[in-house]
This record gives sequence, structure tokens and C-alpha cells, in this order.
Amino acid sequence: MPTPERPSLIVRQKSPQNIEFPFASLSDWLIPTELFFVRNHFASPDLDARDWRLRVGGAVERPIELDLDSIKAMRSTTFTAVVECAGNGRVYYEPPKEGLQWQNGAVGNAPWTGVLLREILEMAGVKRTAREVLLVGADSGVVDANKKTASPGPIAFARSLPLEKAMAHSTILAYSMNEEALTRDHGYPLRAVVGGWFGMAWVKWITHITVVEQPFLGYWQARDYFRWERSLGEPRLVPLAEMEVKAQIARPVQGAHLIAGQPYRIFGAAWSGEAVIRQVQVCTGDGRGWREGRLLET
Repeated sequence: MPTPERPSLIVRQKSPQNIEFPFASLSDWLIPTELFFVRNHFASPDLDARDWRLRVGGAVERPIELDLDSIKAMRSTTFTAVVECAGNGRVYYEPPKEGLQWQNGAVGNAPWTGVLLREILEMAGVKRTAREVLLVGADSGVVDANKKTASPGPIAFARSLPLEKAMAHSTILAYSMNEEALTRDHGYPLRAVVGGWFGMAWVKWITHITVVEQPFLGYWQARDYFRWERSLGEPRLVPLAEMEVKAQIARPVQGAHLIAGQPYRIFGAAWSGEAVIRQVQVCTGDGRGWREGRLLET
């Protein structure tokens, strides 16, 4: 039973499960795992860590295969990062857009513990011809045939990172979230954490890493999660990557009635992609324009 101290998650889709954090309940800069939003394109795979393996191949000198214990035995790193679904706030679009109708809660912040992706790539020996690093998850299925972007049969969820981003200190393979093992819905036993990038790059349930020498043009890279950008007058497809600067007010909630002239504490959060948020501005609502405020956490 939800209470003011433990609000309930918002179900956006039952199958596959997609649930939203009740953003109006925001009270801390870290989101507990049990309230963290879940974005799934297919059903969450039920993986047994005893049988699971991570296979690294492609344009590498030494293809390798690692079990979870081997990865946990490597030097660990903890990285606190925000992950946001690229469709967060879609319900407010005019005209309406296809996709899950998220409000404000398809976003969360947590400490993630794992190993740097670069250290695993260095174990395999990346060739000089390498261009991107493809991450493939164990989740697979058929994208709804009724969608404009229906898939050509069964596909896995897979996204690539430019080699530079894959080798960055903000990209890790995590086995822990909020100081506990990943849950099934959050990518157990291993998921990508790609600091500063939208959630579609944070591939869950990773089973394969393939270093490629040409740009990856799979479904989730070139058919979904992309935008149009004009270059030399002609539009071209550009995969979504870095998060945009964004700020959201949690309380007062939309439509709330406040008493004029009385102070009210505003709760909210601001985040960005690769840049650091240092200041926010809030409207006083009394016709005197904007007032500047500093963040308590950055």
C-alpha cells in the first residue's frame, strides 16, 4: 500500500513492463532502486549468473569470454550518474508523439559500481581500425508490427558507442546499483552505464561486446532513437546520444493552488549531458521576473 513516505510507481505499460518514478515525491538526489523507473522494449530476461558470460570480439587482437566472478575480481569503480529515457516528458508534446506517454519520472540518479569498459577492451586489444563498440543485450523480440518503425522480425536490443566514448572514464559495465546487486529489471547481471547519455545507450543484460570498423546501423541506432539534422542543406540521420540540459519542478505539483504572499519551498532537479550544472533560476511568479538560485548538489 503506497503511503506519503513510500509512493507507488506509475505503470505506463504492463507487458513489457514500463514503470515511472512518481517525480512529485522527489526528496533526495538519489532515487531508491525500488522507486527507480524501468524502461523495457522486451520482457526482462531471467538470467542465471552461473551460466551467463560476456563475450568480447570483432576488431580485437584477442577475443575473450568472462564470467561475472572474473569481472568482479577486476578493479572496481563507482560512478554516480543520471539516466533519463529519451522520451521523458512525451505526454506534453503537441502534436502528440508515438511512444510511451511518460510524464516527468522516466529519469533517475544512482551510484553504479562496476568496471571501466575501457579496461575490458584493453584486455581484448582493440585494433587500430576500430570505430565503434557495439553492446548487445539478452533481451529480444519483435517490435510492434503496428508501429511505423516495426522491426524486420525478431531483434535484440543493441546500441553502439563511438570508440572515444567507450574508452571514457564515464562509461562502465555495472553489476551494482545503490550498493546492491542489480535487480532483474535494471539489467542483472551486467549493464552499461554511459554517463551523460540518454538511457537507450545504457544497454541492459549485456552478453556481447563487438568492436566494429564501420558505423553500426542496426534498428535501435538508425530506425529508432535518432533525430534529423541538416548538413549542407540536406537532412541526415543522427543517433541520439548526449542528454539535453533539463530542469523539472517536483513540488508544487502542476495545478496546485498556493496562497499568495506566503513562502513555499520548491522541490526539483536539474541535470545535463556532459556539462556540469552549477546554477538554476526559478521564476518568483510575482511579476518581478527570474531569481537566481544555487544548487545544493551538483
